[in-house]
Amino acid sequence: MKYARLTKEQFDELHAEFASFLATQAIDRKEWEELKENKPEVAEQELDVFSDLIWEGVLSRAEYLEHFSKNHIFLFHCFDTYIQSIVLKSLSGETDFLTKEGLQWLSDNMFTDNIEMKVGKKVFTDERNISIFELIKQGAFLSDGQLFNQINSIIES
Repeated sequence: MKYARLTKEQFDELHAEFASFLATQAIDRKEWEELKENKPEVAEQELDVFSDLIWEGVLSRAEYLEHFSKNHIFLFHCFDTYIQSIVLKSLSGETDFLTKEGLQWLSDNMFTDNIEMKVGKKVFTDERNISIFELIKQGAFLSDGQLFNQINSIIES
C-alpha cells in the first residue's frame, strides 16, 4: 500500500465510486460479500488498491495545504517539482492559533514584532504526492489557498 487505507466514513462517502471500482474488477455485490466472507485477504487488497487510487487522485490535484498548531501556522503552495512555504510563529506565549481568539490576535499582530515569519522553498526529494501525503500525515489539510495567497501578496508587495 502506497498511502493509507481510507476510513470507514470515507468508504461510506465513496460508496458509489467503490461499487464502480469493483465493477471494473468484474466483482458484483454478491461476489464482494463472498470475498469478504471466504477470502478476506483478497477483499483487504481491493480496499487498499481503491484507497491508493483515491489518494493518488486527491494528491495529484492538491495545490495548497495548511497546518495549524498552538504557536505556528504552516502554509504550503505545492507545485510539480517543489513546494513553497510560509511559516508564521507567535512569539507571544499566550497565543493559541487553534482558537478563534488566536486567529484574531494573528490578524491584529501580523506585521508586528510578535510574529516571526519565514518564507521557504523546497524541491521535492521524494515523489511529489508522497511528500504531500507526509505533510497530511503530520496534520496538514488541503485548503483553497486563500490565506497563503493573502499573506504572499503582502510579502511580495
